[in-house]
Amino acid sequence: MAARIDLTLDCADAQLLAAFWKSALGYVDEPPPAPFRTREEWLARFDLSEDESADDGAWLHDPDGVGPRLCILKVPEPKTAKNRLHIDIRVPGRGGPGERWARVKAECERLVRAGGVVLAEVAEHHVVMADPEGNEFCVAAAPA
Repeated sequence: MAARIDLTLDCADAQLLAAFWKSALGYVDEPPPAPFRTREEWLARFDLSEDESADDGAWLHDPDGVGPRLCILKVPEPKTAKNRLHIDIRVPGRGGPGERWARVKAECERLVRAGGVVLAEVAEHHVVMADPEGNEFCVAAAPA
């Protein structure tokens, strides 16, 4: 049996990035682990400092249970270089190359409206983007 993975994204503003990635991936907030009713209740069991709060983290998951969980955690240091690991968003749908590329471009436009930035475009193949804090990701068509 293969291992499952979670992806963790360090950031300055967990709630800002959670909103962006929920929109980008169609993910939803993950409920707190049982038996806790809220994230605040769950976090209370840890020895957090006075300046830490539940808003310093966000836990997202694919509502269909297919994709990996995404943990978004506030860290004190800023991003300083290109990501060594990045997310590829694969836009679903069939059709010819022109139709698939049109869907990729439309998804990029939607993500720009959600706060993303286009960094580069490899025509007819993929678009390199950044989330609101500069974390790089790519948008491409799903494999045919």
